[in-house]
Amino acid sequence: MARGEAGTGLAVRSAAALAAVARPGDLARGIGTWTARRLAEEAAQRRLFPWLAVAFGAGILLVFAGADGPPAPAAPLVVAGLSAAAAIGLRARPASRAGALGLCAFLCGFSAAAYRIGDVAAPVLARTLVAPLAGFVEGLDEREEGARLVVRVVRLGDLPAGERPERVRVSYRKAAPLRPGDFIEAKARLLPPPEPARPGGYDFARDAYFRGIGAVGSLLGAIAVREPPAPPPLSLRVAAAIDDARNALTRRITDANGGQAGAVAAALVTGKRGLIDGPTNDSLRAAGIYHVVSISGLHMVLAAGVVFWLARALLALVPGLALFWPIKKIAAGLGMAGVTGYCVFSGWDIAAERSLIMTLIMLGAILVDRPALSLRNLALAALIALAREPEGLLGPSFQMSFAAVAGLVACARLLDGRLFAAPGAGPLGRALAWVAGTLVGTLATTLVAQVATAPFATYHFQNIQPFGVVGNALTLPLVSVVVMPAAVLGMLAYPFALDRPVWWTMGLAVRGMLDISAWIAGFDHAVVIVPAFGAGALGLLTAALLLLTLPSPRLRVLGVLPALVGVALAARAERPDLYVDREGAGAALRGADGRLASLGRPPAFGLEQWLRADGDARPRGDPSLARAERCDAVGCVATARNGWRVALVRDKRAFEADCARADIVIARATAPPGCAARLVLDRAFLAAHGATTVRFAPEGPVVTTARRPGGQPAWRPPAPPLPAPAPAPEAEEAEREP
Repeated sequence: MARGEAGTGLAVRSAAALAAVARPGDLARGIGTWTARRLAEEAAQRRLFPWLAVAFGAGILLVFAGADGPPAPAAPLVVAGLSAAAAIGLRARPASRAGALGLCAFLCGFSAAAYRIGDVAAPVLARTLVAPLAGFVEGLDEREEGARLVVRVVRLGDLPAGERPERVRVSYRKAAPLRPGDFIEAKARLLPPPEPARPGGYDFARDAYFRGIGAVGSLLGAIAVREPPAPPPLSLRVAAAIDDARNALTRRITDANGGQAGAVAAALVTGKRGLIDGPTNDSLRAAGIYHVVSISGLHMVLAAGVVFWLARALLALVPGLALFWPIKKIAAGLGMAGVTGYCVFSGWDIAAERSLIMTLIMLGAILVDRPALSLRNLALAALIALAREPEGLLGPSFQMSFAAVAGLVACARLLDGRLFAAPGAGPLGRALAWVAGTLVGTLATTLVAQVATAPFATYHFQNIQPFGVVGNALTLPLVSVVVMPAAVLGMLAYPFALDRPVWWTMGLAVRGMLDISAWIAGFDHAVVIVPAFGAGALGLLTAALLLLTLPSPRLRVLGVLPALVGVALAARAERPDLYVDREGAGAALRGADGRLASLGRPPAFGLEQWLRADGDARPRGDPSLARAERCDAVGCVATARNGWRVALVRDKRAFEADCARADIVIARATAPPGCAARLVLDRAFLAAHGATTVRFAPEGPVVTTARRPGGQPAWRPPAPPLPAPAPAPEAEEAEREP
């Protein structure tokens, strides 16, 4: 009887649920009620604050993704103030209040990005220029041959002040005795900062704009050091003095060790990576530990931790201080001062600055007796970093560093090593438990960080390091126990000229790190190249990461669905069949075998980016890349796998025949008005749209461009019309970032 009543009750409830589904209004009210309850619970647990940082970032994204020009920050700020006022009046309604605060944060992010775009506005070179350059050396990065300079421009040919870039980045091959702060004169060949080599690719022009760099290129001939026409400003003198000190310490560390161990050791301390050669960079990347040589969160945390530990240990040796003074807070304050000095000396790079903000907030929490490692502190660090530099949200450094910390904080209880605690055990048992906990904790921490950062690393770099967990597990103990403590001790001993033995000791650990990375790089499939996927898949994976880390544990299951959909979209990303250079000098076409082959003379850097985005591990010099084209003096012709004929025009005389017979015409010149090809990608089209890809779909060609039609971001000035196309520039050196 009871069983029958239970069955009847279940049937009634099921019928009621089905009826609710059949009535959309009831279903919507049910979802709204559930959402309001969950928001109230999250607010009661003080878990909604991190979502303000998410809303702030969403406002920034809208500016960069949707605005055709620099928007005004005033209007959204007014609406943000109204939203904040509404939130004050909605204290009794948690869900509505949360919505008002989220809207306020969203509009504040929009305003911050809009203000930043206008605040850093400076002239950007619009065309290739060869002219005399005069200016102050603001920064100098030594390389194996020559150096790369950042020059604050005083004169550039006959360009007026309204068209003259404030800073240019130039390289030169032959070493010259230059120092930061020198006033130099030389002939320079300058280009506009390069735009993406493919739609969705790395936009160096945008990054250069926010760094104040309006042109890139090289110095030609002799470089003369002159007396400046006027004293440099204080900001330049300070920047040059710091950079000169960094270069001096870099040379001292390399001299103490020699070879690549010295170059890597110097990069770990000063952030100067120019002396690290290509094979060493490749092996570090293959082992998944390249982040070690980039001054970022790991270095800031370890530097602050070493100073904090040393200060607390020394203070604890004095009984009076240990008993009556808050030595933990004093050590935290000294750690904050030490890590700030380290950030200034290492160049105050954008990634280092964001890591500094995060580290200062964590140490500051100790001063006010709050938990140092929490999602609220992480969100506060993100808000401060994004308010200072909203453009950082678009780069891999910000995305990967905050994703890794969010994953580690969310999994902190699983990584604290309590599983291996051995209460009541003897010394040997406790030692074994500590070793096991440390080993498993290191592996688990590395795995969590790698999983959390995988979507962003794959999106930006199109590769996966399957053995990165092994590389990090083997090298991070060396970095934590030997390298970073030696770096701190070496910098303390440097003013007394007692640092050479410290650098030598540090170099031994770095050699071990390089040996480990070279060993892992020798594994089969140490680096797996994967095809590029779109922003939609990245957005879903980002939403999944947020839902898996920010809410209470019982709500984190909500992140599973966007994670699965995002992975499916990323795995099924459709690859273009044709890549076209932004200047029309070359292209890459997919052949009948499904692989790309070059057409014409595409820039080496662009071809490398196309292959990587296609999931193709071939180097750019592979002979098989040139197998599909038939070329003569006036152009090249190739056949796509769908049978379409693609012609690349080198000389205007080829237009008549190619426009009549080819389906797609690519040209650096402007095609005649009567060109009968189905798709014409000529000079006029590419100047307006930038690098272009074409996918041959059954319904017709799908064209994607790097520039949005009609959009004119501040970092992409309109190119002036030229009477004839210039020779194809060799822009690889200008485009490649260290």
